[in-house]
Amino acid sequence: MVARMETLTRPAPGLDFRKPSKQRQIGIALGLIGLVLAVIAGIGNFGAAGDVADGTAGETLRWTFGLSVAGFGIVKLGIAVILVGILVRLWLRVASVKETMPQVKAPGDGTADPNGTFTSAWGKATATTSAPTALPIHKMARTMWFPMLAMGFMALMAGLVLALVASGESNPGSVASWFAWAQGTMFLGEAMLLGGIAFLLGSILAAIRDGGGEVQESVGVTVKTLKMPASAKAFVGLMMVGMMLGVAQFVLYIFVATGSSASPGAWFAWLGPLREVSLGVLLSSIVLALYTIGTALGFQFDRMKQIIGTGK
Repeated sequence: MVARMETLTRPAPGLDFRKPSKQRQIGIALGLIGLVLAVIAGIGNFGAAGDVADGTAGETLRWTFGLSVAGFGIVKLGIAVILVGILVRLWLRVASVKETMPQVKAPGDGTADPNGTFTSAWGKATATTSAPTALPIHKMARTMWFPMLAMGFMALMAGLVLALVASGESNPGSVASWFAWAQGTMFLGEAMLLGGIAFLLGSILAAIRDGGGEVQESVGVTVKTLKMPASAKAFVGLMMVGMMLGVAQFVLYIFVATGSSASPGAWFAWLGPLREVSLGVLLSSIVLALYTIGTALGFQFDRMKQIIGTGK
């Protein structure tokens, strides 16, 4: 499975880096599609505002809810596709640095830095004679990003269909049941899409770590690798909490949809904030992942300057 995912993010040797990124083009197209859907939903909401007095706005608001959430999800999918393109470009840069580094590397004095743990300007790091093996969390990220995105998109589309069904219902009990299914399913899909983005960012962190190790090993110097920073550990923890909350809100919406609660309105009142907290926690984990990427890139840039300047 990991090998199959690698073929999507790691280009074949000799690929021309000057070719336009297909992932970027697809991602931008998806972003525009999502924006159009959100605008259509917004126009529908403005139209429904005039129907509030006679009580007929509910039907419109149910399908516009589904359409707007689907639009946001498609924008997230576009972000994920662009991140795949970034991964491809990152590995192209690794290949080019491996090719050019021997030409710019200083001769060195024939000695190597001692192996072990040391403290760098970017945090604790290790020095070894060979490139490090992938961490378990990196293996998971490389395996899971595609299934998470695929399942998230399918859940999103299923929820949109359920929202459309709910908009055509007139019986209050049926409306509450169908709409509960729609909300729980769509926000489970949103959580999965954000989880897929988080796993892609984890894959980028893995590529920075592994690519840096490969470059250093290829020129015969001590391989220095940044240990997992505290921000990366917090990123993993928040991502797990966000996904658990996303699953929890789905389960509770099912509880409401099956008629197990005598007061669905009360459940809807606090399930809305719960699902938003789930997405907020996932977005916070993504912020930490981006911060960690900046730290990892800083460490690698400093290491490249050291190799060029000292040859070791």
